[in-house]
Amino acid sequence: MSLSRRGLDGFLVTSQYNRFYLSGFSAKDMGIEESAGALLVLRKEHYLLTDGRFAVQAADECPGWSVVVYKKGLAQGIKSVIADFSIKFLGYEPRFIACEILDNIRKALPGLELIPLKGIVERMREKKQPWEVERIKKAVSAAEKVIDEVWRSIRPGHTEKEIAFMILKGLYEEAEGPSFSPIVASGPNSALPHAEPTNRKIKKGEPLIIDMGAIYKGYCSDMTRTLFPGKGPDELFAKIYRIVARAKQKAQAAIKAGIVAKEVDAIARKEIEKSGYGKEFVHSLGHGVGLAVHEPPALSFRNRKKLRSGNVVTVEPGIYIAGKGGVRLEDMVLVTESGSICLNSNKWYY
Repeated sequence: MSLSRRGLDGFLVTSQYNRFYLSGFSAKDMGIEESAGALLVLRKEHYLLTDGRFAVQAADECPGWSVVVYKKGLAQGIKSVIADFSIKFLGYEPRFIACEILDNIRKALPGLELIPLKGIVERMREKKQPWEVERIKKAVSAAEKVIDEVWRSIRPGHTEKEIAFMILKGLYEEAEGPSFSPIVASGPNSALPHAEPTNRKIKKGEPLIIDMGAIYKGYCSDMTRTLFPGKGPDELFAKIYRIVARAKQKAQAAIKAGIVAKEVDAIARKEIEKSGYGKEFVHSLGHGVGLAVHEPPALSFRNRKKLRSGNVVTVEPGIYIAGKGGVRLEDMVLVTESGSICLNSNKWYY
């Protein structure tokens, strides 16, 4: 990240994932309105700004960074640092900072020009290093172990919330916890791609979508399985399952460094469209996974960028029939120069 090439004197990092990636500071934000701190990267110096709650943690985790503990908010912390420097142009992450905080910085430093910059650190994070891939593999393995245990335990009559609790318990036992709140959707609820668990009791043979992931040393996994508890699916959902599985297989087989992301999406979409369910595939094919469970690159019809070796992406086609249910299958793959490596075991439950 060259500040001088961009005409900047500094760059303010407020994304918790980018903060961790650059500094190793693992504290979590409670939300955009309650941050654990920020990084202030200048041309020759770099600072970790935080409040008293995280002072000890910051010093322990980030020995190469100058830790500044502020008492009156981030704006005053920045002011205290740059008072000794000639700072005129400061870049910032517009997606990860509240307007109120920006206003406070402008009031505290009226001569400072704030420059919005998108995706600077995210682009650095897209290509995973071998040690990052190993952590992701551990997160995948933990999630698979949990879903194996859940599959052996669930019975018709369990509620979606009870199954979600089983998943959460397992993820805290096998890893650091969930990478996102698990989706457990049965019967008609499985036609809602981002359904939340309810008190609905699952029934024999109906689709049960479980979308879940684990965190291992800060890195995420994300996987989806469609189950049919008690007995196999009926004729309609057996057909839909096979279509989704084919779409996933064909798209995954095409993935390699240099292919345009939208082309991968198109392969899966075309397979589903020719089977008559194109309108029921309502989301993109996949997304990047790393420190965040959703990060670039997206496997979307909008993304015209080429995949690179070292990208880790999901492949998750789905078909959703309103009022009846849905099927989604999702694995994670590592992009290589010659193809891709599936990070999941490819164990299916139907």
